Amino acid sequence: MPLSGLVWLLTAAGWGNPSLSVWTRVGWAELPALAGSLVWRESAAGVAWSEARLAASGEAWRTRLIIVRLDPARVHFRLDTATQSRGARADWSVDRAPREALVAVNAGQFSSSLPWGWTVLGGREYRAPGRGPLSVAVAFDSTGMVRWLTPGQLADPATRRGVAAGFQSYPLLLLEGEVPAALREAGRGVDLAHRDARVALGQTTDGAVLVALTRFDGAGGAFDFLPFGLTVPEMAEVMAALGARNAVLLDGGVSGQLLIREERRIVRWRGLRKVPLGLVAMPR
Repeated sequence: MPLSGLVWLLTAAGWGNPSLSVWTRVGWAELPALAGSLVWRESAAGVAWSEARLAASGEAWRTRLIIVRLDPARVHFRLDTATQSRGARADWSVDRAPREALVAVNAGQFSSSLPWGWTVLGGREYRAPGRGPLSVAVAFDSTGMVRWLTPGQLADPATRRGVAAGFQSYPLLLLEGEVPAALREAGRGVDLAHRDARVALGQTTDGAVLVALTRFDGAGGAFDFLPFGLTVPEMAEVMAALGARNAVLLDGGVSGQLLIREERRIVRWRGLRKVPLGLVAMPR
């Protein structure tokens, strides 16, 4: 059955939910209840993760949200990349993450087989800053400091010194607690109604780094590979409800993937498409 037909069936069956809500111990509640509904599991020093069930309209009638919270003072961030030797095609996936990786997620956006925009691996700048009003760069240094750099700030070479790992992505979801106007008003370059599986990176006021991934949760998760999920504005709402002050989308859809390593098992949400770049959290 085509995806459009499945969407129609789900909606016709009455599963559509006009407002974004979260499942709590007492039933469905409005999104601000999200943070208080989470039960965190510590998977490693400086790493905890949780899950939530969300509901929105249309094909997002059941959406699984996976959230990872990382302490930059206790983990070390680095970027991984991989391409096929023939044709230079992007070849990174969470299955290629290092054995020591505590968390791995696809990073940034990409153009063909290359990361889009500014890319720093191992302290070396491989790609120059890209241009885009809704882009933002995330820069990690060896001490654990995480900086969010706007295109204007990134244009100054001095702000790019001392970066151990860094990349650009778009669209920006939150900057200093504010949702960009382009995500609040139609006709400003962002499709505000399009639904897709999402991946986002954020940081809270107290410095914790957040990774959030959505999966379609219909039929008990049997169809989690379908690229159904939240709109861009809804993902901004989710990140704000999780306590993020800054946040940006990463490549979602069939590219979205996440790995969490626990003491005795590895939990993976694989993507259907390989990508050029991954963000990895390693033990310090």
